[in-house]
Amino acid sequence: MNKKSIKKNYIYNLSYQVLILFTPLITTPYISRVLGADGIGEVSFTESVASYFVLFATLGITTYGQREISYVQENRKKRSVVFWNTKVLEFITSTIAIILYVIFSFHQKNVNLSLIFTLNILAVFVDVTWLFQGLEEFGKIVLRNIIVKILNIAYLFLVIRSSNDVNLYAFGLCFFTFVSNVSLWVYLPKYVDRISVKQLNPFKEIPVVISLFIPTIAISIYTVLDKTMIGIITKDTYENGYYEQALKISRMVLTTVTALGTVMIPRIGYHFERKDINEVERLMYRGYRFVWCIGTPLCLGLVMISSNFVPWFFGTGYERVSDLLKVLSFLILAIGINNVTGMQYLIPTKRQNLFTLTVAIGAVVNFILNCVLIRIFQSIGAAVASVVAETVIAIVQLVFVRHELKPMMVLKEGIHYYCAGAAMAILLYIIERFLTSSFLNTVIMIVVGAFIYFGILIIMKDEFLISNLKAVLSKVINKLK
Repeated sequence: MNKKSIKKNYIYNLSYQVLILFTPLITTPYISRVLGADGIGEVSFTESVASYFVLFATLGITTYGQREISYVQENRKKRSVVFWNTKVLEFITSTIAIILYVIFSFHQKNVNLSLIFTLNILAVFVDVTWLFQGLEEFGKIVLRNIIVKILNIAYLFLVIRSSNDVNLYAFGLCFFTFVSNVSLWVYLPKYVDRISVKQLNPFKEIPVVISLFIPTIAISIYTVLDKTMIGIITKDTYENGYYEQALKISRMVLTTVTALGTVMIPRIGYHFERKDINEVERLMYRGYRFVWCIGTPLCLGLVMISSNFVPWFFGTGYERVSDLLKVLSFLILAIGINNVTGMQYLIPTKRQNLFTLTVAIGAVVNFILNCVLIRIFQSIGAAVASVVAETVIAIVQLVFVRHELKPMMVLKEGIHYYCAGAAMAILLYIIERFLTSSFLNTVIMIVVGAFIYFGILIIMKDEFLISNLKAVLSKVINKLK
């Protein structure tokens, strides 16, 4: 295999993930004022219901396809067979999901809005992103997203003009996802060949695919079911609107941490298949350290700036989003750690059953807490339930792999970052009390926080940070020569 740079692919995938969520950062101040929390909540609830059909369409195939492609990166013939068998299975599941969802949509209150989200299932029908992720070809994914997201942003500002444009807003969300997925098909001939009908056996790996589908369903509980239950229990689209906006911001920040996971899955799968266990362990511990190093300031920083950030960003009427952000920010560390243990280790090493069990435990915890807390605290209750559930998953996964990846070693990797993060949070808390809500003051808090955090790490001579800074500076200097 012509090994791709992990750092380069991380940057590519970070760009890919950020671009998926970056559009809301640009458009949210405008959309939140035009559609209001009520309109956004209506779209959010409908999308959450449609997501269950999208889940059935994917059936764990995305994770399975990426993993299996990573195993056969060097063999074009095997790669082609794996690709077409996996894709044909996805064609079948997507077709069934589309038929069921269209029937379901005609029984909904807003039929037109529901039918628009059929495009999200069609996007799964044509999705081949997992092939390029398995081949570690992240550059092409980034290119298509840059183009499509620019078009998406232009559409939203040109078309969405009033609170009556809810359906047009939903159409934009779905249509550009579909176009994005279709665009990658032009690259297929370079990486896969046609295969004979005799080589097609799409149902052969159904048990494995379903074993990966179960945790996919469970994971959706933390995002999709939260919004569904908020809508059903509170019967208040405003609460869903607040939760949707807070979740967008926290997920966008989280992307910085989890983007490494998509890059590491094929790399760890490659080394595991060749029984290079020492390299797998080395990559894992660096993965944990990365989460602590980047996740800690992002988590605590978001808590500290939320009160200053929310009023000017979302406008009046979204004050509750600030409280939600203070809670949801802790997802950054919880999901970051279980992303390393689960997605980067258990899945590539073919222990999806353990992964499924841990996520199922978290799903049960999340559902039970949602039933209790949403009734009392509404959307805040859903946020607390999600954080607790993700933390439970992280702990249980570390317990399961304790003989290979020592939990205390994982925690020890974060000592420097806990100290620097605490110092940063204390100072930002003091500063925030003297600042009014504005774009400039939020930027000041971010810059000061980053300076304090990374300054303390440099004083503490943190090996991970310093080695990466030296590598970056070395590349910059070489390019300038």
